[in-house]
Amino acid sequence: MSQQGYVATPPYSQAQPGMGGYPAGFGSSPAQPLYGHYGGQPQSFPAPPTGKATFLWSLIPPVKSFVYVLTVVHTPPTYPAGPGPMQNPQAPPTSPPAQQPFQTAPPPTMGQSTLGPPPAGPHSPQMAPPQSPLAGPSMGGHPSMGGHPPMGGMGRPFPGPPPPGSGGFQQPGPGAAGQPGYPQQPQGTESTTQVTEDDQAKRGGQVYTTNLRGQVPPLVTTDFTVQDQGNASPRFMRCTTYSFPCTADLAKQCQVPLGAIIKPFATVPKNETPLYVVNHGETGPIRCNRCKAYMCPYMQFIDGGRRYQCGFCNCVNEVPTFYFQHLDHMGRRVDLYERPELSLGSYEFEATLDYCKNNKPASPPAYIFMIDVSYANIKSGLVRLVCEELKTLLDNLPREDGAESSTVKVGFVTYNKILHFYNVKSALAQPQMMVVSDTAEMFVPLLDGFLVNFQESRAVINNLLDQIPDMFADTNESETVFAPVIQAGVEALKTAECSGKLFIFHSSIPTAEAPGKLKNRDDKKLINTEKEKTLFQPQKGVYEQLSKDCVSQGCSVDLFLFPSQYVDLATMGDVPTHTGGSIFKYSNFQVEMDGEHFLSDLRKDVEKAIGFDAIMRVRTSTGFRATNFFGAIHMNNTTDVEMAAVDCDKAVTVEFKHDDKLSEETGALMQCALLYTTVSGQRRLRIHNLSLNCSAQLSELYKSCETDALINFFAKSGDYTHLIIGCNILG
Repeated sequence: MSQQGYVATPPYSQAQPGMGGYPAGFGSSPAQPLYGHYGGQPQSFPAPPTGKATFLWSLIPPVKSFVYVLTVVHTPPTYPAGPGPMQNPQAPPTSPPAQQPFQTAPPPTMGQSTLGPPPAGPHSPQMAPPQSPLAGPSMGGHPSMGGHPPMGGMGRPFPGPPPPGSGGFQQPGPGAAGQPGYPQQPQGTESTTQVTEDDQAKRGGQVYTTNLRGQVPPLVTTDFTVQDQGNASPRFMRCTTYSFPCTADLAKQCQVPLGAIIKPFATVPKNETPLYVVNHGETGPIRCNRCKAYMCPYMQFIDGGRRYQCGFCNCVNEVPTFYFQHLDHMGRRVDLYERPELSLGSYEFEATLDYCKNNKPASPPAYIFMIDVSYANIKSGLVRLVCEELKTLLDNLPREDGAESSTVKVGFVTYNKILHFYNVKSALAQPQMMVVSDTAEMFVPLLDGFLVNFQESRAVINNLLDQIPDMFADTNESETVFAPVIQAGVEALKTAECSGKLFIFHSSIPTAEAPGKLKNRDDKKLINTEKEKTLFQPQKGVYEQLSKDCVSQGCSVDLFLFPSQYVDLATMGDVPTHTGGSIFKYSNFQVEMDGEHFLSDLRKDVEKAIGFDAIMRVRTSTGFRATNFFGAIHMNNTTDVEMAAVDCDKAVTVEFKHDDKLSEETGALMQCALLYTTVSGQRRLRIHNLSLNCSAQLSELYKSCETDALINFFAKSGDYTHLIIGCNILG
């Protein structure tokens, strides 16, 4: 080891002499450099203006805690003189991950390091490495910036109060003398528009680094760039408060729900680094033996790197031989910045066969387009519009980054009160139709030729799409089925042993004699009575079982509805709601007026990033746990969230409860692990990690609240009292 000590290389950069060769691997580099060079102008966030705090204590005393949450979160008040003035830290900006992709091959054995300090000078071309996510409370910067940050107790992840650093925001101190735990009562109010504009002015266009525990992110309306340095981006996870109360009694007293909004497939802007993919080979991802948490920045390596202590359950685990690496003089692994799972808040693992159904490799998913060809849809021109659009839209099926074409298979079904399946195998000169009239016991009449690759069968598919509008042009059939259509899609995916999505274009309430037949429940006599709520509750039975079948098979349902009269949307929409799907409704559809709107929705729905057959679990550190889950999900037990599909627009809301007392020193940790199938048929684990502060002071809890997450939580959990009050306050 060099006598100069270990100086971390820029993350995922080209390997340095003495560390072994690392050829190009997974991941793609950002489109352009995001941040300034080492020694550039420090970036800091201006202090909040005086007198901008917004409270309504005197106006609404019964819910003063909640009102305080909604108004103080993003406009902290100016406190009277205390131990010292509030200042934003002036630390050098951190640098981004280097442009070199990450290597997933096994790490080299430790040898003599020839690494030296980076070139000095304010205009050095060497990029400064980011601060370690394992830095202690007194962390002042990278060693190359003038000192080694001490690692109290071998560097427990994010210990103590959040330190000042690049991209961090100094937390306000305690309130003025008066009521203990509460800040000084303000004088005025501020509009929602003003709050969002102020946040955009202060933090818009800036780099938000995630190296500090418990820092409140910018508003969702603010345009900012995220640099992952140990905690998940707020695009993936947002909490109702970033300072959890230490005890259950304090949580009950504050009246602020403890929750997180998790959006595992949130869109990553082009100017941010995409998630790195880690491959540990046949052994699979490294996990804690006790709580099964995945390797992350919160694991503390001890005993010279031969063991690690889990940050979630404190269990001490042996480090696998292939994963061993020496520790530097600060207790950090020498390869810290070369492994995404040790230095980033979000990343992916390639899953092994143990994570696949029946221990078989997953297959690429399929998209099945199911078109209602009853009289209403033919007359409105919808069928022709859909068929014309699909000819070009299928070229934009989702694909892996860097792939030349999509591996997603496609299939086509038309229906009214019977179903028509189409064989579009590439070897055929003309498509073939097969009719299934027995809707009571649905089956797929053909195996080979129904689900095909669009590029290979383009000619046959285009021929079919040209013929469908003319084939049913003279139809007088107005009755339709609905449940058998979904059942047919599930059976097709089950036969092909793959997951997928159904795109259903439907226009009327299903009145044909078949399973799932519905009646008109639009009884105006029930309006403004106690029984009015029954009009908006789905009918159980067929559709409830259908939802379970879809989730089990990884079949998501997207419903495009074009009604001209009453449809039982509460019941028909139950399957899309519980399978990670979407509902699009166009009342009294007219091609001239609504056609472009519909096509825009359809294009976005087909092209967006998505994962199939997903299972999600949220793990937490000791002292609290996830208790309730809200969203387009299905649960067979109290811990595993099952989703037929999850895309960039879907979020799951999680509520947490105390099991024991939380520590202000160690904070609160949470890890979201999502197992899913990619659009190329690969099984992967997407990991998001987040660390929060813990406090025994209500003032700290309120100042760390996040308004958007609170409103989201109240809306999904059915707490309409707080939701209405909050919306009124926000304008």
